[in-house]
Amino acid sequence: MSAAIMVLAAVGSALSPSLVVLVAFRFLLGFGVGGDYPVSAVLMSEYAHHANRGRMIALVFCAQAAGLIVGPLTALALLGSGAGPDMTWRLLLGLGAIPAAAAAWLRRGLPEPPRYTRPTTVPGRRRRAPSARELLSSRTLLVTLTGTAGCWFLLDYAYYGNTISTPQIIALISPHASQTATIAIQLAIFAIAAVPGYVLAVARMDRIGHRRLQLAGFTVMGACFAVIGLVPRMTTMVVPFLLVYGISYFFVEFGPNVTTFVLPGELFPTRLRATGHGISAGVGKLGAFIGVFLFPVLQHGLGLSGTLLLTAGISALGALLTLVLPEPAGLTLEEISGEADVIAEAEQTVRDAAAA
Repeated sequence: MSAAIMVLAAVGSALSPSLVVLVAFRFLLGFGVGGDYPVSAVLMSEYAHHANRGRMIALVFCAQAAGLIVGPLTALALLGSGAGPDMTWRLLLGLGAIPAAAAAWLRRGLPEPPRYTRPTTVPGRRRRAPSARELLSSRTLLVTLTGTAGCWFLLDYAYYGNTISTPQIIALISPHASQTATIAIQLAIFAIAAVPGYVLAVARMDRIGHRRLQLAGFTVMGACFAVIGLVPRMTTMVVPFLLVYGISYFFVEFGPNVTTFVLPGELFPTRLRATGHGISAGVGKLGAFIGVFLFPVLQHGLGLSGTLLLTAGISALGALLTLVLPEPAGLTLEEISGEADVIAEAEQTVRDAAAA
């Protein structure tokens, strides 16, 4: 359903006759994308083996890196072919329907994970209905939700500490860059600084630890933002600025940008796993929404250095909040959620009933 919504919204966006219609279809697209975050993460989490679960969920998330490369390359190809700005943006939005349609088709025959379909209660024990209310009424689950949602909120807000610096970088490298040159420079920065972070996160997170990787990423991000904000004339020195900016961008990906997607897919019990992940993702996007509007205001009032100092503080808060989360790497989902005994009891009851 979420993938089908994305197909409809992408096609509608491309064919929009007015700004109002375009905004309406982009709003609809948000429902599809927002629904797909918990669905895709939890499907992989519940199918994966505990030894490489982090890697498998991270692979799902890191597919966005391919999209972030293919998108600008497609834009450059369309602009280079003489398609023109109007036709280019329409084609770019419409082409988003293709991967969404492929996902919808492939998921038609995908069975529900065994963890979702198997019994999790025993006769005589009332099963509570899955709901957000249960997340809020349990102290343990509420602390977990605060950690996953809060870290995602802080990451998405702080991420714009990197994003807001991109025009500054382009101004340093090429002050009079054209639209095509700007796209190419942004793509090069992403490919050099961010893509290796994605790759290394996939390769190493199960050995390093999911929580530990998030903690390290937030810490280095904050340190880099602090250096840019505190060192005099840092934003006018091309090589030092690019070096520190590149390190921060790398540790965004080799850290919380990946782990904030992975951890909510592991830390909640099966009956609440998608709900917990969905709430965490939604709160995270609220942070992104605030960042979009607040960063230009802060940059105008505080300057780039002052704004990045504030972002360094936000990153430090993300590191501190990460400490409330348990380390799930190497554990089964049942061991993480404490469901192992209940599920074993339920399955034994089913076997006894079948034998009788």
